[in-house]
Amino acid sequence: MLTEKMEEYLEALFKLSCDEGTLTPTRLSEYLGVTPPTVLDMLRRMESEGLVRYANVGAGKSGRGRGEGRARRAISLTTKGQRAARTLVRRHRLSERFLTDVLGLDWESAHREACKLEHVLSPEVEEKLAEMLGNPETCPHGYPIPDENGQIRDDEEIKPLCDFCADEKGCIDRVEEEEPQLLQYLASLGLMPDVDVEVKEVAPFGGPLLVKIGDTQYALGREVASKIYTRKGPGQKRHGKRRMGGGRKR
Repeated sequence: MLTEKMEEYLEALFKLSCDEGTLTPTRLSEYLGVTPPTVLDMLRRMESEGLVRYANVGAGKSGRGRGEGRARRAISLTTKGQRAARTLVRRHRLSERFLTDVLGLDWESAHREACKLEHVLSPEVEEKLAEMLGNPETCPHGYPIPDENGQIRDDEEIKPLCDFCADEKGCIDRVEEEEPQLLQYLASLGLMPDVDVEVKEVAPFGGPLLVKIGDTQYALGREVASKIYTRKGPGQKRHGKRRMGGGRKR
């Protein structure tokens, strides 16, 4: 039986697997903010439940002997693990939609509360929630919501805003959702999914970007801009309801 802690690990593994690079216990440890021994202990339990599997990477052909000590353990979700993870992600993102679009919570509060709801929603409530919301395709931050079969729509090409050149235009597709203070800051600037944005200037030597939204211009540091994923050209609204400022504070 899945515990709430296992579910948290499954969701983290799913999100990390969507990024480039080998998924290792070290990456998972850094993402969750827990010690490596804690991660390894949980992964052993999840492996025994058939949720994850390991493979050595970076070793010699045999994976034994002198090469073995240099090998890293790469993690992957099994079919069972993928199915469970996508269900959790679906429930989390549907909950965020409900909390922002219906109850009017701000981004930060909605994300925090959705982390609790994803563990307790039944399949029946999940189905009714999706139906009530009109089966939205994305969460408020722009990330795709898996459908009832766990399938996720193919994304068009997106790239972080920090990779845009001067005079390049685009439409915000999504923003990273794991940093509450960043969400609050971006919402206060109106940097939200479906908003058109133009990079006016790019300072040299890793300096900030001057971006324009409507008639307003902001200077954004590269680190902040790297967390805003944008598709080229003016956008068409596709993320459902959107509240400027991320909803009202409760």
